[in-house]
Amino acid sequence: MGNNGGKKLPHVTTRRLLEMKAQGEKIAMLTAYDYTTARILDRSGIDVILVGDSASNVFSGHDTTLPITIEEMIYHTKAVVRGVQAESSRAMVVIDMPFMSYQLSSEEALRNAGKIMKDNECDAVKMEGGKVIVDTVKRITDVGIPVMGHLGLTPQSIYKFGSYKVRAREEKEAEELLRDAALLEKAGAFAVVLEKIPADLAAEVTRSLSIPTIGIGAGNVCDGQVLVINDMLGLNTEFHPRFVRRYAELYSVVKDAVSLYVDDVKKGTFPSEDESY
Repeated sequence: MGNNGGKKLPHVTTRRLLEMKAQGEKIAMLTAYDYTTARILDRSGIDVILVGDSASNVFSGHDTTLPITIEEMIYHTKAVVRGVQAESSRAMVVIDMPFMSYQLSSEEALRNAGKIMKDNECDAVKMEGGKVIVDTVKRITDVGIPVMGHLGLTPQSIYKFGSYKVRAREEKEAEELLRDAALLEKAGAFAVVLEKIPADLAAEVTRSLSIPTIGIGAGNVCDGQVLVINDMLGLNTEFHPRFVRRYAELYSVVKDAVSLYVDDVKKGTFPSEDESY
């Protein structure tokens, strides 16, 4: 499990993330949507697993994150939690609250967040937005449900933005983002994801907060980083933004393996005598 020599490490909590920021230890976070991947991530020493609404794109094939339902998110989270529990149970598991599960009212948001936590045994929920959701964040955190914020490019608002371009380049929007980050911290958020904003602004936000920032396309001064696992493993050849570093090229590996399998089956060389009963 990571570089700890097989020693079991304690479960990552919101308090541990605060300690990591204070000690200058970077936070490593990746998405996962299934049991097998979650087991591998936990065994590899990942700090936080995000059950992202990006499952709408990479798992279900939708163009945006908007179509995925709360029931689908719960399904994926149950699988991920079981995967973590099967290993060291070290990684924190955070689930994205999907589009329209928290925007209508604080009451409904609290109800849905409670359902997510009760049904999944996960550690926290994540919500996109700034000032507009601050009251909701406070309501949810006041009852003991940890909330991770998300500012900058917020994919659930993609039709409002009209593109996936970098956010907060202009001074007005940058100032608004700084205010939103402070409001989220005051409301009780334990961390904030900063997506696709200028690195200098992300650094300023990181310095201004006592809670950790997790960057994605926001430079390396953030307290941690997150990527969609399908992107960093090279499973998605159509999507390769500037901020994604590919640590493997699994599309080719899987495609070649399947081609070999198909060829062996067609030629009748699989299964062999040793592979038969």
